[in-house]
Amino acid sequence: MNAFQEKTALEWAELACRSLMNKYDSIELPPKNRWHYHQGVFLWSMLDVWELTNNNDYYQYVKRYVDGLIDASGNFLFARGELDAIQAGLLLFPLYKETNDKRYFIAASKLRHLLNTLNQTKEGGFWHKDHYPYQMWLDGLYMAGPFSIQYGQWHGEPELIDLVLKQEQLMRKYTKDVKSGLYYHGYDESKTATWVTEAGHAPEIWGRALGWYAMVLTLFLDLLPNDHLERPTLKRVLVELIEALIKYRDQESGLWYQVVDKGDQQDNWLEASCSCLFIYTIAKAINKGYIGSDYVAMVDESYQCLIKEKVNFDGRGHLLLKDICIGTSIGTYDYYINRETCVNDLHGVGAFVLASIQIAQLRGLKGSLA
Repeated sequence: MNAFQEKTALEWAELACRSLMNKYDSIELPPKNRWHYHQGVFLWSMLDVWELTNNNDYYQYVKRYVDGLIDASGNFLFARGELDAIQAGLLLFPLYKETNDKRYFIAASKLRHLLNTLNQTKEGGFWHKDHYPYQMWLDGLYMAGPFSIQYGQWHGEPELIDLVLKQEQLMRKYTKDVKSGLYYHGYDESKTATWVTEAGHAPEIWGRALGWYAMVLTLFLDLLPNDHLERPTLKRVLVELIEALIKYRDQESGLWYQVVDKGDQQDNWLEASCSCLFIYTIAKAINKGYIGSDYVAMVDESYQCLIKEKVNFDGRGHLLLKDICIGTSIGTYDYYINRETCVNDLHGVGAFVLASIQIAQLRGLKGSLA
């Protein structure tokens, strides 16, 4: 066996974590010394590895990041005009559960109250950022949704759950493309953005934003009680989205394109982070019983193709994940196609770890998938 064939999915997840742990202390993850969703995505994925392996190194690495930014009184600096700032709050719940340290509770409360000051559309949808007025993005559902639901359950604020589900309903209302079954990157209530279509939505279906949305549907189903009235709707939306995603999966590579529904364009390219997020979503839907086992072979193949096509090693044996689109706003087709890519960008490595964990669970942690 070569180095690519001999590893299990869990081993791939650990290698991805260790590769960055060996390069950076957690507080130095780029952008260093900042409360930021880039770090949050990767470190949140690392907590999945910690839970499966019981290796305390992963927990301590996450804890050092949070402790390096939150002081003894629970104070910390974060961007106060954007949903992105909330995502890293997902790290606070397991830390508080493990330590009962009130700093984490105080910090979580600060993030929760950010929702009270964010600007909103006329229908109550949160602007993604202050400098993108009247715009809602698919990304925002992941950046703030799972944290807010958990906080509402943790702190006895059930209205937060309703607030989050309202955001999802608005995104579905204004960004779903009925023809493809996919979702545009976002929409502009004011219809004044340079990219806006006549209907007000973004002109393109960008992979990673759609990946965040696909993933967050599974997270909402994880968090909502079994008797919640919205569960059947969310499950249906998830299954329909998976069926649509499979139609746009590149048959030769098993992966997905930067602009998901335009794989026939010569300048379009296969993007790593969205492929990871779609693999995560499909594998998790199988694990949870939302879709049947007939999807197993397909998602296995995509995971194997991902490793074959997008993963390499450096001279020290560290994992290198390539073709990860850098942070991206909403734009036209050319804007997405010409975005820079990065090796081991945290968006992508975090998504790779999450996908690997779901594949590992799909196979009961047994055997090699690559």
